[in-house]
Amino acid sequence: MLVLFETPAGYALFKMTNESILKDADGIYDEFSTPEKAAESVKLKAFMTFADTADAVAASTEMIDSKMGKSLKKFLTKNIVKKELKDKLAVSDSKLANAIKDKLSIKCVNDSGVMELMRGIRGQLDGLLTSVGDDNLKAMRLGLSHSLSRYKLKFSADKVDTMIVQAIGLLDELDKEINTYAMRVKEWFGWHFPEMAKIINDNMMYAKVVVRMGVRTECKNCDFSDIMEDEDMVKDLKEAAEVSMGTEITMIDIISIKSLADQVVALSEYRLQLSEYLRSRMQAIAPNLTIMVGELVGARLIAHAGSLINLAKQPASTVQILGAEKALFRALKTKHDTPKYGLIYHASLIGQAAPKNKGKISRVLAAKCALAIRVDALADETDTSIGIESRSKVEMRLRQLEGGARLLEAAPKTPTQVKKYDSKAAVAGTPKTFSTGEDMVEVKEEGSEKKKKKKDKSAKKAKKAAASAGAVNGDSAVAASEDTNGSAAPATVKEEGDLETPKKKKKKRKSVGGDADEVGDSGEASAAAATPSSKKKKKRKSVGGDVGAEGDGDGGEGSEKKRKKKKKEEA
Repeated sequence: MLVLFETPAGYALFKMTNESILKDADGIYDEFSTPEKAAESVKLKAFMTFADTADAVAASTEMIDSKMGKSLKKFLTKNIVKKELKDKLAVSDSKLANAIKDKLSIKCVNDSGVMELMRGIRGQLDGLLTSVGDDNLKAMRLGLSHSLSRYKLKFSADKVDTMIVQAIGLLDELDKEINTYAMRVKEWFGWHFPEMAKIINDNMMYAKVVVRMGVRTECKNCDFSDIMEDEDMVKDLKEAAEVSMGTEITMIDIISIKSLADQVVALSEYRLQLSEYLRSRMQAIAPNLTIMVGELVGARLIAHAGSLINLAKQPASTVQILGAEKALFRALKTKHDTPKYGLIYHASLIGQAAPKNKGKISRVLAAKCALAIRVDALADETDTSIGIESRSKVEMRLRQLEGGARLLEAAPKTPTQVKKYDSKAAVAGTPKTFSTGEDMVEVKEEGSEKKKKKKDKSAKKAKKAAASAGAVNGDSAVAASEDTNGSAAPATVKEEGDLETPKKKKKKRKSVGGDADEVGDSGEASAAAATPSSKKKKKRKSVGGDVGAEGDGDGGEGSEKKRKKKKKEEA
């Protein structure tokens, strides 16, 4: 039986001299307790070394994935297939054994005895591989383990973002310390030379001048050409030192002040070195992000997220407001507007934008930064083309916004012209919106006009009714003088009816008896004259003499009432 064993140095093929030991799996360990016993149980038949570490990593990766690579296939073909060996092959992985059997038609064995055999060979590997030294084997094992671990973790030594997180944190601390120390130097030395703070504003320059000058009386003898390039500033400083109103201090005080000023200068120089280191690390780890927002803003984004991978997992909306979490949650709690930008606000592209366009540019920049961060974190090769293209697009968008604003500002302020109303365009366009206020006003005006019209009509009707009533009373009086029996009453009533005909249209009437029609009409006309109404007359159908009798009765009653009114007026 043959045994396939993989080592950090290469593939090994062993020949078992005693196959009976596989029957007792528990006793295999005793057969490999010493190098001598191991050499008696198995013997090295063939060995193929890996060309380099990359070849070893590739072979190990294929073995871990239970795949037969090209190197293993070549090794087995050369030592088993071409030699036409019929021995079984012991393999530690069952899936790899099936792959070898399918591709090379080699009978493979994988059971508990084979696993114990592999464990025994691994324990005595140094004695079995005499061609490879012990030191070389250990070095190969260590290098392969490191490379394989990096491959599994997708880890690159050049992508160590922890250094960026620490560097940006130290840079912020240095800024605070330098500012504190510089303010202390100005305040301390200001008692001796107060005019100097008004002449020199830069903290670094102020500290260097203090170290060079010491007491103000030595100012005229000092050369500040390497510290201050402006000759007028040097002249003003020397003139102010001669007429200074500061207090006198001892040499011990000057030594303490100069010591503090030395620390300010040293910290400032170290800050410059740290800033340069941070710039180089950002160019190596996140070049596309550096192109988009710069070294400091990019480093702060990475530090805030924790790592470059964590930042790459964030969407563009989170990248946009990263650093403004307090304002975001406060706005959500109080139901106000959420912030538009966080740490990304300090990017140069947003600084170039107008205040009204900062929100739009921050949104565009965050979207492009999210893509650049993912490329930096997950790309195998460093490529800055995406960062350059994205920055050019953001700059183009910024020019569009700024150009549009300028065009609006430069537009001449001409009076607006009211277009003529087009009914067809109005119908074809958007529907007219309903205006409650306008409609209510129109309804009120229509209602008032209608009420006025009704009042006018009712007043006119009342006047006409009164006039007709007077005319009827006069006619009835004449009729009474001519015939006291009331024979002329129907005629007078009919005349009244004739007077009312132009006011209202008479409705059609169906009558059967002729006399009844005439009497009925006269009775109705007299009743309408006595009590005028605005309602229309209903159609009446008179069938037979009963209706005529009712009409006569109505006419008689109306004439009697009119006679009584006439008598009362005369009395």
